[in-house]
Amino acid sequence: MVAEAVLALGLDDVVRERLRLLKRRRGLDDFEKLLVVVLMLAAGGDCVEDVEILRRDLGLQRLLGRELPSADALHRFLGAFHDEQELAQRPKDGAWIPAEPAALRQLAQVNVELVRRAVALRKPRRATLDLDATILESHKREALAHFKGGRGYQPTAVVWAEEDLVVADEYRDGNVPAGMQTREVAQRGFAALPVDVVERYFRGDSACYDVKLLKYLWREKIAFTISADMTKELRRVCAARGVRWTMFEKRESEWVETAEVEFTPGDWPKEAPPMRYVALRFTGLQGRLFDDGTDTKYLAVVSNRGECTPKELVRWHWEKAGTIEFVHDVTKNELGVRVPPSGRFGANAAWYRLGLITYNVLTVLRRIALPERLQRARPERLRYEIFTVPAEIRTHARQLRARLGVPELTADELILARRRLLAFQDQLRRQLSTAQP
Repeated sequence: MVAEAVLALGLDDVVRERLRLLKRRRGLDDFEKLLVVVLMLAAGGDCVEDVEILRRDLGLQRLLGRELPSADALHRFLGAFHDEQELAQRPKDGAWIPAEPAALRQLAQVNVELVRRAVALRKPRRATLDLDATILESHKREALAHFKGGRGYQPTAVVWAEEDLVVADEYRDGNVPAGMQTREVAQRGFAALPVDVVERYFRGDSACYDVKLLKYLWREKIAFTISADMTKELRRVCAARGVRWTMFEKRESEWVETAEVEFTPGDWPKEAPPMRYVALRFTGLQGRLFDDGTDTKYLAVVSNRGECTPKELVRWHWEKAGTIEFVHDVTKNELGVRVPPSGRFGANAAWYRLGLITYNVLTVLRRIALPERLQRARPERLRYEIFTVPAEIRTHARQLRARLGVPELTADELILARRRLLAFQDQLRRQLSTAQP
């Protein structure tokens, strides 16, 4: 099913056109290797050597109609994304984000084309992009210390909330602050959107509270909400007398209130209209104290959206916890990106990006082909119901047939899913052929 979703999207043609790694006269091409990595991650593998489990499944190889590469071949494939010359420019001290080599940029373009093809038939007009970084712990010698005290990497990803598709990412060392160069990552995310998208929105945590990103969003007329840094000046404004607080929600151990406050950061351009600040006040109940030893905590959200009430704005802003944080959870704990496969930075960056591509392929599979009850299913659920279905493979009347060890209803659902993928493939091909000059 995963392989057929990849082929329905036409990623075989995309990879062979866009990805130009070192070609060999013999052996499998880049698409065959990319496909097997996606299959392995979708099946639950979390290291390159897990491909050997798939290689032992002769029935799977017959269904796929192709030979599967070895672990050594996949390591060489990932290694082709590494650029030692670029990393040689790394400064001895301080955070640094290396420029991506051509191979990694090409892999990013494969994902961009995947996203555009996934929505090509529906042509959505609205996109809310959520940006966030996550920590991947690693004990490799090359891993650097991160702010939580361990060692590892800290990649950033951008997800299209309405479509549940990752549109951009950037792999980073553990010592790179989450707020470093967020504008550039956001720009790549919006550049990946189809031309039909005319309503653009953005949400981010306090790492995105950067004047360069805020200026970009304002100039591009992108509606946004971003968690503001609670500086001494902003806290003074929030705690001042005369602020009109409104009850937001009552919790078991605290009250949450909202209020509009007037605040302008010192580096905000004078020609730009003032931004909207919505403050939140958390008041602890029954002697509860926060980390600073007080019973009151303040947060704030900055936005250029004026059509929402403070409550609506905050609730919309908090919805990103169910999008980008969900993506981090699934890719790290169910799609194998948590453990970097190599000591080479480029190979690890490719592994992470392939994990996000796998996430997108599964989103397409769920939304286009699978029944309603599986529309929000996590990879572990898909493995339980679909990917691990036993089958007896036979050749009869020159046809390859699979006799499934599942109830008829489930078999009918799988057959219908394949038909939906084929119908999507045909419609997408017709649309792409008419769009070409």
